[in-house]
Amino acid sequence: MKKYLAATALALCFATSAQAAGELNIYAWAESISPDLIAKFSKENDVKVNVDSFTSNEDLLTKLQAGSSGYDIATPSQHFLRVMIDQGIIENFGANKLKAYENIEEKWRNQWWDEKQEYSIPLAYGTAGFVVNTDQYKGPTDSFKYFFEPAEELKGKIALLSYPDEVIGAAQLYLGVPFCSEDQAEMKKVLDLLMAQKPSVAVYSSDNIASRLASGEVSAHFWWDGDSLRARKTGSPVKLAMTKEGLVGWMDSYVIPKDAPNHDNAVKFIEFMSTAENATEQMNFYSHSSPMKVIADKVVNTKETAPELYPDVPITFSRTLGRRAGPRDPRLDAASPVVPLSRRGRPRRFPIPSRRLPCPCTPASAPSTRRRPIPSKS
Repeated sequence: MKKYLAATALALCFATSAQAAGELNIYAWAESISPDLIAKFSKENDVKVNVDSFTSNEDLLTKLQAGSSGYDIATPSQHFLRVMIDQGIIENFGANKLKAYENIEEKWRNQWWDEKQEYSIPLAYGTAGFVVNTDQYKGPTDSFKYFFEPAEELKGKIALLSYPDEVIGAAQLYLGVPFCSEDQAEMKKVLDLLMAQKPSVAVYSSDNIASRLASGEVSAHFWWDGDSLRARKTGSPVKLAMTKEGLVGWMDSYVIPKDAPNHDNAVKFIEFMSTAENATEQMNFYSHSSPMKVIADKVVNTKETAPELYPDVPITFSRTLGRRAGPRDPRLDAASPVVPLSRRGRPRRFPIPSRRLPCPCTPASAPSTRRRPIPSKS
């Protein structure tokens, strides 16, 4: 899952002429889709393309749940995609019948969040963990222990995201609590860990992470693999920690909202972005890994130059809770003080959907292991 800094939604507009033959309205993670590719699609198809951005899955889900969003394409992460399918707010557009489906790397087809690959075509995948400023911090980074239970050197010098999604997952990895746990005692351990960490946290924010780290305002920040890579390549002294407990995985996909006004253009765009040539260009732009077949000798970020994208530790993908969890547990809500305020100044909550979902990792629907190593593309 991938989220950037913009404090407000960024709106871009691409059009080949004042009398474009059609329109396409995209709602995607900020700065996640190559502007050059959007311009190319717009020119080739005489379609005016409008792009709005969001900075959390929760915001996207709320927008689509309200209905009549006006968007033709959205790009949720895997666990929120599962929620959207269950709630009937995205369309079964027969993704598995498209040419785009044939270009998905086979290991990424028909995953638990879209078992028949009817609702989505993947866009990008990656990991989340903590990144350190190597000029500021010289200590060990091979465990989440150094982030969640910081030594004196890091107290008051660490930062977390402004929403709990992947942070909670990382805490679960550290404590050995399964992502699908519905055991309140186990989740209380997660809460206790994060509450104990709180006095050492300088800020909870998903904005301006690169500058916060580069300036030395904080020495460690929860972040994403591709962002860390881009910062390092521009000279920032940062390093993504390869924690022995693993990293939190995410995958974002193209979906079509149920009420999309320009369905045909949406399908056309998904097909366009999924060709090997364009998927390669998109991967090079975004600096995150591509689940599509790409042109290997045109990939800029290789295993040798971008170790952030090729972790050698286990990866666990965020999941949803199951019906066995019962009604919303107030003790989970009590974790909100871990992330005291949203950008709008309102308390943030756990990303628990209002309607419970079957847990995809129960034995009846998935293998017992929840480890899903990110495969090497070399």
